[in-house]
Amino acid sequence: MGAVSEREAPTSGTAAHGSDFLQLRPEDAPSGGKADWLAGRLRQAITDRRLTVGSRLPATRVLAAELRVSRGVVTEAYRRLAEDGHVEGRRRGGTVVVAAPPARGPKVPHPGRTAPHSPFTGEPGADVFDALRAADARVDLTPGRPDLSAFPRTAWLRAERAVLAELSTADLGYGDPRGAPRLRRAVADWLARSRGIRVEPDGILIVAGTAQALTLLHPVLSADGITGVAVEDPGSLGTRQHLRNGGLATPPVPVDDQGPRVDALRATGARAVLLTPAHQFPTGVVTSGERRRELLRWAADGGLILEDDYDAEHRYDRPPVPALRSLLADRLCYMGSVSKLLAPALRTGWMIPPPHHLHALTEAKRFTDLGNAVLPQLVLARLMESGQLERHLRLLRTRHIRRRDAVIDAVTAHLPGAVVHGAAAGLHLTVTYAPDVPDTELAAAALARGVKCHPLSWHRQLPGPQGLVLGYAADPPGVLTEGVRTLGQALRELTRRS
Repeated sequence: MGAVSEREAPTSGTAAHGSDFLQLRPEDAPSGGKADWLAGRLRQAITDRRLTVGSRLPATRVLAAELRVSRGVVTEAYRRLAEDGHVEGRRRGGTVVVAAPPARGPKVPHPGRTAPHSPFTGEPGADVFDALRAADARVDLTPGRPDLSAFPRTAWLRAERAVLAELSTADLGYGDPRGAPRLRRAVADWLARSRGIRVEPDGILIVAGTAQALTLLHPVLSADGITGVAVEDPGSLGTRQHLRNGGLATPPVPVDDQGPRVDALRATGARAVLLTPAHQFPTGVVTSGERRRELLRWAADGGLILEDDYDAEHRYDRPPVPALRSLLADRLCYMGSVSKLLAPALRTGWMIPPPHHLHALTEAKRFTDLGNAVLPQLVLARLMESGQLERHLRLLRTRHIRRRDAVIDAVTAHLPGAVVHGAAAGLHLTVTYAPDVPDTELAAAALARGVKCHPLSWHRQLPGPQGLVLGYAADPPGVLTEGVRTLGQALRELTRRS
């Protein structure tokens, strides 16, 4: 992201100058927090669309003069908006609004009542995530949401123009169902650098995210006589739903502080298991070296490991952990995507099947959709080749650390006695708490107060502690703090009633 620009926007256009700009009143600014105040007012104006995407902000010197504050106050406010991904400095183009958070619903249900059609009543169905996404809320703490405001629009457009300029007529035809060769080469290089995986491009299959990878696996596993895939517990509800949709049983395997218990895995009798060894969802546990060796022995006895490497790039306080695929190729199917790194809307991921499954999965992909759209593949390949994706990741890590720390501080302040799990990596935290309040009731009460999150029990098949799974990547620290404060209020109210 470029530095905040000082070029003054013209008086005609999307934003006026001076004291008329957003009707800012200098006397409203508190003496000790002027930058916070100004950043908050600008952020609110972007949220409620008084400042739309493409609007230019006044030059810092002009706004500072009109508000009678130091120029540093305005520069700091603009910097915070840039860090949040709301604005971008464009040199001669000024400081421009580039992204806005989703508009919140105008009405939040009464704090004392659960919202109608709450997604937290009864067993979660196949549409539970759609229902939660559609629910109105002031603060969205659902896990799995990347910072979409940080999507590198300028870099993407630049790469797209470059790809179009060099694209041949033949390149606009049907592509290889395995994926564009250029992207498969770029993914092979990316995985070698970032995940310790050595694989030839011909061993990679480009898919529409991990969800499609699982769908393609259904008939291939069934043809091998596999009727069930063991899953971690706690473990992703969404993944479990995808497997069950393909007619596969999902026996649970307990997870402790070393990873999945391999003795329990053997006891299930399952011939396949789906794991998140680099950053277990949702607990954040990293599978230990000893457990990895036990898993390799289990696979050598005829087991198949499905490795979901869903957010391993996002690590902060621990050294990198190589993918399990770097140790095992013949009995492991590796899956990854850019959904948590760039945006789910790209629907782009990859899988590295065991060699004996590659042909069957390629045929399944061919007859599903003839292969992913070629143009986005080539643009992504160029971002990977240019180093832009790694620069983007470094930006995200810095931002995520601040946001994660804000949530941890807020949990300490507003949920005393709660325990935070999985803070060293990822885009979410799991919080367990002592009061005997069902986590679905707490999540429903939070939603009634305008805050969305996941109850930990959604991701369990076995009994376990009550808790919440909180995503922190998509919102600035102030919003996250407000969300956790609301959770604390809801828990105290429910505890008094019980």
